[in-house]
Amino acid sequence: MDCALDAWSALGRRRRIGGHELFVIDSGESDRPALLLIHGFPTSSWDWAPLWDALSASHRLIAFDLLGFGFSDKPDPHDYRISEQADLCEAVLGDLGLSEADLIAHDYGDTVAQELLARQNEGRSPIHWRSVCLLNGGLFPETHRPRLIQKLLAGPLGPLLNRLTSKQRFDTTLRAIFGPETPPGQDLLDGYWRLLNHGGRRAPTHRLLDYIRERRLHRKRWLDALIYSEVPIGLINGSADPISGAHMVARYRELIPRDDFIVELPRIGHFPQVEAPSRVVEAYRNFLRSRGRRVAARAFC
Repeated sequence: MDCALDAWSALGRRRRIGGHELFVIDSGESDRPALLLIHGFPTSSWDWAPLWDALSASHRLIAFDLLGFGFSDKPDPHDYRISEQADLCEAVLGDLGLSEADLIAHDYGDTVAQELLARQNEGRSPIHWRSVCLLNGGLFPETHRPRLIQKLLAGPLGPLLNRLTSKQRFDTTLRAIFGPETPPGQDLLDGYWRLLNHGGRRAPTHRLLDYIRERRLHRKRWLDALIYSEVPIGLINGSADPISGAHMVARYRELIPRDDFIVELPRIGHFPQVEAPSRVVEAYRNFLRSRGRRVAARAFC
């Protein structure tokens, strides 16, 4: 279902969760295992539309726009924290009566997933995560290569630059992180811009970008979340991504002393779920098939 933004918005509704109005989509099949999809920066749950039909054949899909993104509330001023976004992930599933789920995350969502994994490792998660699959994202601060505009927005001039960023600059920045053979269409870029400005006000990207500082601050916690994970972890990565591409996967293999499920997609950029959805679905299904074998292997370690 590679649907237009208006069609996507019609699939969900705003729910009052954690003191905020969040845009939530729930495919609703109660007889299927739940799968939470967490989007990245600066987009929204709409990133998952190209995977929706294929994945809904086997799972009950839940996606929502994180606080500060898309059709959800964008409070400003507000101290956006990864821990709060993780709280909201748990609260969304709890609001739907769910206590366990698989998880797919991308970009900013990867960091939220790492915090969720850390809580599960500590035995204090209200949700049991059965598996976690990570798409391109800054899992390690030393391999994250933010674009210049991100660095500037995260600095002291961030509030001013956020107000002054033009549609042309926004489009140019996003085009640069897609793969060379899979550039974004103008409809996609226009939709991203609409989401950034939904509700008549610009999303506080300068505040949301505090995740870059948080990644450095909590590096050990979020690295340990991966190293000591008690559930299978998969990695599906667009190698041509200048932000978190092949160089991030190489670092993952150095730091994670496990034979995790890893698929690298040559010539694909930062948004594999948008650029190569069928390949992502195939890789994810292979990951799920491998999951039982990996759990059994760990039981004997």
